[in-house]
Amino acid sequence: MINMRQWVQDVINSPVRITIPIMTNPGIEVSGYTVEKAVKNGRVHFDAIYKLNEKYPIAAACTSIMDLTVEAEAFGSQISFSENEVPNVIGRLISDYEGVEALKVPSLQTGRVPEYLKANKLAADYITNKPVFAGCIGPFSLAGRLYDMSNMMIALYTEPETIQLLLEKCTRFITEYIHAIKETGVNGVIIAEPAAGLVSNEDCSQYSSLYIRKIVEGIQDENFMIVLHNCGNTGHCTAAMVETRSAGLHFGNKIDMAQALKECPTDILVMGNIDPVGVLQQETPEKIKQETLELLHLTAGSKNFVLSTGCDVPPLIPVENIEAYYNALDEFNRK
Repeated sequence: MINMRQWVQDVINSPVRITIPIMTNPGIEVSGYTVEKAVKNGRVHFDAIYKLNEKYPIAAACTSIMDLTVEAEAFGSQISFSENEVPNVIGRLISDYEGVEALKVPSLQTGRVPEYLKANKLAADYITNKPVFAGCIGPFSLAGRLYDMSNMMIALYTEPETIQLLLEKCTRFITEYIHAIKETGVNGVIIAEPAAGLVSNEDCSQYSSLYIRKIVEGIQDENFMIVLHNCGNTGHCTAAMVETRSAGLHFGNKIDMAQALKECPTDILVMGNIDPVGVLQQETPEKIKQETLELLHLTAGSKNFVLSTGCDVPPLIPVENIEAYYNALDEFNRK
């Protein structure tokens, strides 16, 4: 078992930079499966994690697929699947206070939750030389998927009691889910809360960070680390993210990484933020290497910085593009 508090300190004290990209989809392709197969089958999901780790051992930790539909599906949302694209939530599950009140917090045996727990358990059992991070959605983002994000943004001001009740139910389920994730033996979880970046720092604090902090206080310990991901934050709600007391904060490609580092405590890991689509998927290997090196030099004065992608790496990334990203880190560390 890895002591994650010591691991964080070791990362901060290390003379070289590490990287933890949120990257599982390329492992699906290495394994010869489709995205649809991986998000429905825990064994296939694990195989993608394992094979990708074999191919790119330079990564300092492994991550599972960032699938923000698993929890919504468990509540009853309809999900659209396709062979080589991440799943999507279809339609709106609830639309008023009565609907929220009647909404049942689902069992962890519902939908694809057991398959994701299976993938995490296998990863924890077979990858023991580095941390493994599971993934789940955050309460605010889950509420937005159940209520419809546009309608929820209005309801925050017109009927806040409805959204608060929904957030309580979402938090209850996510807390139970993360407890189960922890029991699989993985070393942490990345909570994806991108929708919280759509509101002000004050609202992010009230409707997201308050609930995340409850999760952190009840689950995070020396052997289990929580990383909060908010790729919707453009810099306006970093303070609210810090309030959660997560041991790691993960930022998207729209933020000024140097400024974010100034606003974060130096004893937590701050991760980001190479654009997974605009750079890793669409640029040339030369441009990817240049962008990655520029970010590493920009953040060189912050020992708690961890190179990462700004969000989950999409399917069908050229192999040479992934290699350019890792080669940039290797070159930076050698110099």
